[in-house]
Amino acid sequence: MDIEQYMDTVGKAARAASRQLAKATGQMKNAALNAIADQLQAERVALMAENEKDLAAGKQNGLDEALLDRLALTEDRIDGMAEGLRQVASLADPVGEITDMSYQPSGIQVGKMRVPLGVIGIIYESRPNVTADAAALCLKSGNATILRGGSEAIHSNQAIAKCIHHALEQVGLPVEAVQVIETTDRAAVGKLITMPDYVDVIVPRGGKGLIERISSEAKVPVIKHLDGICHVYIDAAADLDKAFAVTINAKTQRYGTCNTLETLLVDQAVAEQILPKLAAGFKEKGVELRGCARTCAILTDCITATDEDWSTEYLAPILSIKIVENIDQAIEHIHLFSSDHTESIITQDYSRAMQFMREVDSSSVMVNTSTRFADGFEYGLGAEIGISTDKIHARGPVGLNGLTSQKYIVLGDGHIRQ
Repeated sequence: MDIEQYMDTVGKAARAASRQLAKATGQMKNAALNAIADQLQAERVALMAENEKDLAAGKQNGLDEALLDRLALTEDRIDGMAEGLRQVASLADPVGEITDMSYQPSGIQVGKMRVPLGVIGIIYESRPNVTADAAALCLKSGNATILRGGSEAIHSNQAIAKCIHHALEQVGLPVEAVQVIETTDRAAVGKLITMPDYVDVIVPRGGKGLIERISSEAKVPVIKHLDGICHVYIDAAADLDKAFAVTINAKTQRYGTCNTLETLLVDQAVAEQILPKLAAGFKEKGVELRGCARTCAILTDCITATDEDWSTEYLAPILSIKIVENIDQAIEHIHLFSSDHTESIITQDYSRAMQFMREVDSSSVMVNTSTRFADGFEYGLGAEIGISTDKIHARGPVGLNGLTSQKYIVLGDGHIRQ
């Protein structure tokens, strides 16, 4: 296969489909999403048969149990994909929304209209359900999409693509609105991220290595975050019962997510009160604690933290702890080591809460709340394509609005500029 020619063909088709999709009504897009959901459930036997090919190859190639579990398509997971599509169909359509209309002194009206981005390239690993999730969000927001899943899920992803194409045909939308790359050749990724004529934005979903490569090589804007080094700061004015509950949840509710707590900062005024209780709670959960010298003086079982610990996303039952003098030192530590993902303060002091929200420059900043809430579904977005720690266009969980842009619209009645 000539990768250059193949990807050019895919790109041209996606661009043409994006123009048709941008004109589609909300009713048509919702009909497509519901039809895809029906098709996935109708083809569950075929989907699981194709998935078995991927699982067999994965075992042969030595994939560990965790990766094989992420790769597996069960009946429940197929039903989950279908339910996700129906949920996206139930969300408000952002396309065409008009806001901020105002009359200017000249008599013209100026406002903004929400419009699709155009063509979105999505590169992801392992989980085949992302194929359906990503297609749903792009379709609903009026974007064509080019999907490149991991080579380990090639059969599953192609089977899902067939269901999507069949449903799109049923409702009269172009099948090229959702294209799943048919080759496992890595050169296809290199081409996809360097096609600004055909692709408007790239969304990488996967490990840090993948995202770093995409970010450094892309000639197309990238929506991404590299790390989730999230902090909770327990302030001197914290309610310690709240601090205990939030901190335990932020770290242990799930270990392998980007919004999991990785570094705990504790004000020196409450450290001796709260740290032993937290240590006991973490011991029950099997969490290894690594702390600064002052922390280790209070918690004798704590391992001494290294400089590297403060900048490490563990994605594991490991937590680093630092005692700070005050809120200013906590914020300074966050500025030095945070990945700008999510930070939370536990405090009953309104002024300190407001200071933390103003001065901490992350995509999500919280008060008396677990960092685990940094998620599109929990934010009421219905679903998300990923989380962005960039400052331009989309920031934080990227839902339907994040997959659109705005253009200025101007209304007049024969107005001419004087």
